[in-house]
Amino acid sequence: MEDQTTVAPLYPGIFPPPDADDSDAPYPKAPLNLTLGFDLETFQIPLEELMPSKKVPDGVMTTRKFKQIVSSIREIGLIEPLSVIKPDPEAAGFLLLDGNLRVLALKELGQDTAPCLIAKDFETYTYNHRINRLSTVQEHYMLRRAIDKGVSKERLARAFDVNLSTINRRVNLLHGICPRAVELLQDHQFAPDVTRHLRKMKAARQIEAVELMIAANTITAAHADALLKATPPEQRTDYNPPKPEEPKGDPLEQIVKLEREMSQVQEKYKHAEENYGSELLNLVVAKGYLKKLMENAAVRSYVARHAPEIQEQFETVLNTVSMEEAVDQAEWNERTAMGETAVDARKRTGDIHDDRAADDGE
Repeated sequence: MEDQTTVAPLYPGIFPPPDADDSDAPYPKAPLNLTLGFDLETFQIPLEELMPSKKVPDGVMTTRKFKQIVSSIREIGLIEPLSVIKPDPEAAGFLLLDGNLRVLALKELGQDTAPCLIAKDFETYTYNHRINRLSTVQEHYMLRRAIDKGVSKERLARAFDVNLSTINRRVNLLHGICPRAVELLQDHQFAPDVTRHLRKMKAARQIEAVELMIAANTITAAHADALLKATPPEQRTDYNPPKPEEPKGDPLEQIVKLEREMSQVQEKYKHAEENYGSELLNLVVAKGYLKKLMENAAVRSYVARHAPEIQEQFETVLNTVSMEEAVDQAEWNERTAMGETAVDARKRTGDIHDDRAADDGE
């Protein structure tokens, strides 16, 4: 057998050390010399024989905590027995060490007796000051386990004296939360609204937000909401990127319309291609004739006085070398005409009148 001499007793002095010739492990073989804090039996004691050890604050029966105790006892009964002690063996009655609110709840529910554990020492410190509170995640697991075993949500709501929506929020507390964030929140208490905000973040941002809240020691809904608002859009689950605008109307009709327009353009192109040579020849002849016409000083002077806009177009035709240049010049003239102010138009009209007056004077 392996040597167990390195195993030291947790509480030295509780049992005597083993003999030298004892080859077994140094574990106790006889009952430990310990004093039990309570009798092993649970007694049903009338409530009228229980005396409070402290004064209950006024208005405690209207608090939420007291109402939850009443609802829990009404729904599933008293889970933890009362702790009492008999201060005087000769006198009647017992002194409450722990359970003053439960006694009031039992009286409100019309109970006459209560299960009690009789203590052997007058000590009230441990009962309420050495409690290991359940974390919020552990409460979630507890509720899920109860529901899986067949307990209805309605009964849980009655037992805890809360709304059914509160039970649903507790049951769905970790829905949409990544495992690493759950692990970080395992031992902390927080409101269910914290996970409601975390649920709108992606996994990496959830972990980062939980670490920031733990570092600041403020795991609250307000802090989680602030971190959510500071989260970039691409790290949020509720962010939808803008979609490209879809064409209005029926796509099939638009395709048919586009095909019809393309066919018309092709027909016009073929027609222009067929008539290009003859039209170009006509333009060359017309340009030559116009050139000779404008070289006549009398004609040029007459056109300039009576139709200056026609003279401007004639000059454009004479100075044009290619069709592209003609198109560009026409667009530029159109923009210039649109941008011309009324003052310029009146000024130009006045110049024309002056020229006509000069002609009349001649």
